Amino acid sequence: MSSLPVPVATIGLLLASNIFMTFAWYGHLKFKGSALWLVILVSWGIAFFEYCLQVPANRIGHGYFSAAELKTIQEVLTLAVFAVFSIFYLGEPMRLNHLIGFALIAAGAWFVFQKW
Repeated sequence: MSSLPVPVATIGLLLASNIFMTFAWYGHLKFKGSALWLVILVSWGIAFFEYCLQVPANRIGHGYFSAAELKTIQEVLTLAVFAVFSIFYLGEPMRLNHLIGFALIAAGAWFVFQKW
């Protein structure tokens, strides 16, 4: 990873971690017939791999990015990953109100990166 620029390594790891976490948090919704204790255990197992990516991402990125910027990147990636997941895995439509809400969150993220 050290040969990659810090922003590329950080954002790449955060993106991968968000994919794992989205499955940990929402993947079980397709398995409502499974026992709750089982989906909790599976979700925790998936979340372990998320942490194995998230922690290094924040460690690598901090200093280049502030903690607030790291959190903002993570949240924007979370929404992007969730939108794709919701459409293609859960089969739920992305409605105009969702897109507008996500766009407003992205606009808020823009402010975090301004140097005032």
